[in-house]
Amino acid sequence: MDLDKIMNKHLNRYFDGTKAIPEEAIQQLLKFLRSAPTSTNIQPNHFIVLSTPQGKAKLAANLGERFADNGEKITNSSHTIIMTTRADIPAEHLDAVFGKEREDGRFPTLAKQENWEYMTRDFVNLRTYTYKDTYHWMEKQTYLVMGLLMMAAAELGVEAMPLEGFDPVTVDKAFDIRKSGYTTTVLLALGYPDLNKQYTTPISRFEPDQLFTFA
Repeated sequence: MDLDKIMNKHLNRYFDGTKAIPEEAIQQLLKFLRSAPTSTNIQPNHFIVLSTPQGKAKLAANLGERFADNGEKITNSSHTIIMTTRADIPAEHLDAVFGKEREDGRFPTLAKQENWEYMTRDFVNLRTYTYKDTYHWMEKQTYLVMGLLMMAAAELGVEAMPLEGFDPVTVDKAFDIRKSGYTTTVLLALGYPDLNKQYTTPISRFEPDQLFTFA
């Protein structure tokens, strides 16, 4: 990965609508997304992958009135992922996580698996009843996997642009998301840049002494 190249460029804002990401690369990215870690392996996400003109147009038309200008970014992308997060953690979700871990042989012994399940349930209860931030905690996992996916996209030469400029209510309604227990957290558009609309000015960041403290 060319870190210098990544560190000294602006985030892409405009895509070339004539260029599509090869299917092999998309499958690599989705495989990577599936493998991304989350706290306690809670896996609170469902991802809606839009690649057809119809799917992208549907999202662009339902971003909400004040965010309509972002529609072009969606329609010109090669793919856009609607990244959703569970609204809560029902018992059946935890049971499904644990069941898949046992099926995959995540732990070498049943005793270790059972101990992990006990600690995970205790931690989830802590977030639910003590910190009362279960959804916020799960949202942070969504942003974690998005950041990792953006790095993977850069490795494949694909531009990735996160979008928070949308109304989650209208997106959820358009794609019938909430009935499944999830809600839209963030959008991630993927594609290749429109070279005629790229920023060429330097990026602007605080100096190192304002950002880092060493102890």
